[in-house]
Parts: sequence; C-alpha cells; structure tokens
Amino acid sequence: MSADNYGASNIQVLKGLEAVRKRPGMYIGSTGPRGLHHLVYETVDNSIDEAMAGFCDNIIVALEKDDVVRVEDNGRGIPVDIHPTEHISALELVLTRLHAGGKFDKGSYKVSGGLHGVGVSCVNALSDWMEATVKRDGHVYRQNYERGVAKSKVEIIDDCAEDVHGTTIRWKADKTIFTETTTYDFDVLKTRLRELAFLNSGIKITFRDERLENPKEEILQFVGGINEFVKNIDEGKAVVPEEPIYICETHDDIVTEISMHYNNSYSDNVHTYVNDINTRDGGTHLEGFKSGLRTVINKALDTNEKLRKAVGSLDKDEKLTYEDMSSGLTAVISMKVPEPEFEGQTKEKLGNTEVRTIVHQVITEKLTIYFEQNPAVLEAICKKAMDEAKARIAARKAKDNMRKKNASDGFGLPEKLSDCSEKHDPASCEVYIVEGDSAGGSAKKGRDPKHQAILPLWGKMLNVEKVRPEKVMNNDKLEPVIASLGTGFGKDFNIDKLRYHKIIIMADADVDGSHIRTLLLTFFFRYMPALIERGYVYLAMPPLFKVQLGKKDPVYCYSDAERDAALEALGDQRDKAEVQRYKGLGEMDGNQLWETTMDPAHRRMRVVTIPDAIAADKIFSICMGEEVEPRRQFIEENSSYANLDI
Repeated sequence: MSADNYGASNIQVLKGLEAVRKRPGMYIGSTGPRGLHHLVYETVDNSIDEAMAGFCDNIIVALEKDDVVRVEDNGRGIPVDIHPTEHISALELVLTRLHAGGKFDKGSYKVSGGLHGVGVSCVNALSDWMEATVKRDGHVYRQNYERGVAKSKVEIIDDCAEDVHGTTIRWKADKTIFTETTTYDFDVLKTRLRELAFLNSGIKITFRDERLENPKEEILQFVGGINEFVKNIDEGKAVVPEEPIYICETHDDIVTEISMHYNNSYSDNVHTYVNDINTRDGGTHLEGFKSGLRTVINKALDTNEKLRKAVGSLDKDEKLTYEDMSSGLTAVISMKVPEPEFEGQTKEKLGNTEVRTIVHQVITEKLTIYFEQNPAVLEAICKKAMDEAKARIAARKAKDNMRKKNASDGFGLPEKLSDCSEKHDPASCEVYIVEGDSAGGSAKKGRDPKHQAILPLWGKMLNVEKVRPEKVMNNDKLEPVIASLGTGFGKDFNIDKLRYHKIIIMADADVDGSHIRTLLLTFFFRYMPALIERGYVYLAMPPLFKVQLGKKDPVYCYSDAERDAALEALGDQRDKAEVQRYKGLGEMDGNQLWETTMDPAHRRMRVVTIPDAIAADKIFSICMGEEVEPRRQFIEENSSYANLDI
C-alpha cells in the first residue's frame, strides 16, 4: 500500500504485551546490558515493595545456568483467586497485563517503587519463558508463560503449611530482544542489591551465582540501614562525627530518613532515594535538605559569638553557601512517599512540592537539637565550611585574574594546544591528551587536523585527591586541560560548553604512563564526573609490539598473545622476523602513530565508565588519598590481580 492510501486499516492496536515487545526501550530503557539487568531490578522491586509494606524479610536472587534468573521472596504471595471484573486469575492478570497490580490500591501498599503496574509484566513480555510459583493459603500454585502469553492455567502443584507464603519468579530473557547479550553481570547486580539492603534495614537478600562450578553466595543484610550505608561509602576516611548523624521522622505519612557525616575530602557525596528509587537528579527532597542545612548553619553562626570566634568570619558582603557547607559531606536521604510525583520518564527527579517543606522542617528542627547537644561537631563542620568559603572566594579571584589574562591574550586557549579546525560540532571533535612533548610532536604530524586536537602534558601531574580545589585552579599542569575543554570545573562545570566529545588519554604503556592516566582520571572523576558519565573519556591503546619480516608490511600487536600469534603465522620464517617492543609513544613517527593509535578506522580505545560510583569513589580515596593504612590493606587484598611491566 502506498503512503498516499493512508486509512483506518493502517492504524494498529497492540494488544496485551505486544507494545512492550514492539518498543522495549520505552519500558526498560534499552535492549543492551543495562536493559537486561533492569529485568532483575523490576522483579526484585516487587519483593522490596512487600518488604516496605512489612510482609517480607527474606529475598533470594539466583543466577542459574543457561542465563536463567530466579527471584524468591517470603511475602504474601501474589493473589491467585479470580479477579471480579477481568474473570481471570489475579496472578495471570498481574503478569500479562500492563497497568495491573496492587500498587494502585493504597490499602495494599502505602508506598512502593513500582507505580505504574508495568514492572514484572514487562519482564514476562521480554522473556523467552517465565514460570511463576506462589505459596499461600496452604497450597503451591504455578503458571507458565511464553513471551508474555499464559501457556497453562494456574494449577495447584503441591500443598504447604498455612503460614508458608511467598512468590518465586523464574525467567529466561528472549535472545531475539536482547541481541547483544543475555548474560548477567554478578557485580552489576550486586551493587543494586546491596543498595536495597542498606535502604531497608534488616531485610536479608541472598545473592547466588549458580552458574559457577562452585556456586558462590553473598548475604546482603544491614541492621544499621542507611547509617551503615554512609559508613560504607566513607570507609577508610577520617570522619566527623564518628557515628553518623541520624534523623528519622514521619509527617503526613511521608517518612524522612537521613544519615550524614563529614570526611576529610573537599567533595560532597549525597545520595537521594524515594521509595528505594535512586533519584540521581535530586528533586524537592534534596532542595529541602539543602535549604534546611543552610538555615541551621547560618543561624548558628549569626547567634553564637563564641562559635564565630572559633571558626572565623567572612567579609560582610559574603555569606556561607550550601556548597561551602557540603565540602566533605556524605549523606543518604531516603524518603518514603505514598504518592510520589516524578519528573521525566526515568523517575530520577522528585517533584512533590510538599516534600520540600517537610524535609526542610525536619532538618532544621533535628539538626538544631543535635548541634546544641554536640557543640564540638558543630564547630568542626562550621570550620570546614568557613575554610571552603575562603577557598571559594580565593578561587573566584583567581578565575577573574585568569579571565582578564585570557581576554588580553585573545582566545584563552593554551599555547601548547594544537587545536582542530572544526569549531562548530563538538561531536565530531576529539582531543588527545598526550604524555610528553616528543609523543605530542609525533601526534601532531600524524593527526587529522580537521577533527583531532593535540594537548601535550609535561612534568609531574597534580594528585587532586590531596589538595584543595583552589590549588587545582592554579596548577600549571591542569590549567591547560581545563582551558582546552572549555567546561570549567568543580561547581562551575558546564557540560554544554565542552569543545570535544572524545577526550582521549594517550600515555606510554609503562608504569609512568599508568600513573599519568590514573592522575588524570582522578581529576576527571572529582571535578568533571559528567565527562565520564556521558562516555566522553577514552584511553588510547597503542601497540606494544611491531612484528616485521623483511620489507613486508609490519604487524602491530597489542598484547603478548597477539605477538605470539603473529610470529606463529610466519611459520618457518618466524626466527627471521624483527620484533620491536614499544616502550614509549615517542618511538613512533607520525605515520606509525596514525596507523596504530589515531586512525578512527583502525585504532583501539577503551571508554572509561563508572558502573558503581560509590565503589569508584572509595577506590580513588583509598589509592590516591592521604590515609596510608587503607591503601596498604587494599594493595594486600588485590595484589594477586596486579599486572607488572618490569
């Protein structure tokens, strides 16, 4: 039928779960690894909702062989009786219909993470098969499904004790949907399950990997709840107070639970949740927290002359900001909201205006009481905030001076930067941050000047984990990086001003090169984390060897195994081949560097990602921070994984 003959027959009505299979990305975000793991999260969320309602305290998540997942809980069990209007079992209704579930009935669930009744039915729709087993009312019930369609009736397969209850969901993801992979990553899932265990004090989550010859099992259970969460985040750091400040209050059926303390770093680490959903973009609960903290600290300084004398003061035109008060702050804010309103499809920003007022009032009242009882903690926090404010003011003056200097210089770009000629499309531009002037010279000769910029680094790079932010601004090694990218850094960072969408760290394949990469990544993680989150930071992978036989074209090898394979391919002539081990990028001329490391058609690169931001934060703090003992322990525990280039 031609496009001109557009009529009623062209209108499609997708029935049941066809819409999910037709457009899976609308429901689970993607059909890659992230969407695959989302199937587990959706199923576990049902069990967590039972836990939040007070009916479940034990959840088992198991990765079985052949990419099968099993989620068990000891909740009430999904109802199996016939629905009064739909005339099918409630179990079948929940698993085969969108927008069917108990979350709409606040008599069943006061709060829940799943709001739209699309969770487990989506998992069913995107599975090759699913099996649901329910224990309740003295019986064990089972129903089987294929790609979202019931293939059997709800049947009683066994009896059980009257007080035994719960639900088990098993499924195998559909390979025709998840074409990239159907294999689950144990560590990725453990990160989310651990988070849920922290947020739900006392609940026991048993996570098993039954795919292994010797299955492993981890018990995730934290009686201390979010207090343990905060301690875990700052493990190995010096903190004030030693035991986190804990607040838990209920107003109008909205529960505010907060745990917080300060560490000896200069960055903040605040995590917010609503009904166990990670609200990465914050929202009204975070706004209420910020305004409440600002009110308490400023009021304490305004009314307590002894405190002002102890911590100092600012010029009359300067005030402490939340950013000053959040220096070194680690906090977990967990809200339970009966009717949450999220902004956007991803449910990552809370919009309820009443929550802002409630959190502000709770923080103001409870923190004021805490600080009255613990004046030494208040003084330590105010001293840290005051130092941060003075550093902020100094950094602002340094920026003003830099701005004036750049204005007089013309463009403000570093002298050593060899920029690309493309100026209007950052998506097509990339900058190579290169170790040393020698390698920088080769890279300039070999690059594509329209799309590739080169920024050579020289001298010892600054370890930003050990210094105040104003020293980062004034550092002659990092200043060219900041100026070249154009985004600013820290609290002034603006991703929209980024000049290149590929930032490629190109360093020698030796210990010094690894150190430079680590120092740069520490800087990006602490002061420009959005670069990593957006997938803009890459590590170049130059070859380790060149294998050449006579005048034939050389074979570049990126590992010992590739070198051995290249030599093996030469057969009887392998002993005549010349094998060159590249110790540094400067050993290659411009053409070789282009062919092996910079040509988009042939180069190899690794994108830098942060699958677990909390774990990454902890590792950077341990490995790059001031405290020696946690670093020694980390090295001892992980030494078996080290690769030495001696």
